[in-house]
Amino acid sequence: MALSYKARRRWALVILVIGLPLYIAVAWWAVGTLERPNVLVELAIYLGLGIVWALPFKFIFKGIGQADPDADDERDQNS
Repeated sequence: MALSYKARRRWALVILVIGLPLYIAVAWWAVGTLERPNVLVELAIYLGLGIVWALPFKFIFKGIGQADPDADDERDQNS
């Protein structure tokens, strides 16, 4: 079942405003529980975690910055 454009925009907002700060806090806590690794290893961990969070949500964020594709259809039907 595909989400509508408006639903994807709403979910993207929820993910960015609520989910991302929670993910950052959990990642920060998880890395903090480890013994202090080398600076490059720590940087690699944070970069990896920074990319991994977005992979499951790729389908939600795809095309969000573009105009609503359904808006053209509604204008054509009303004319």
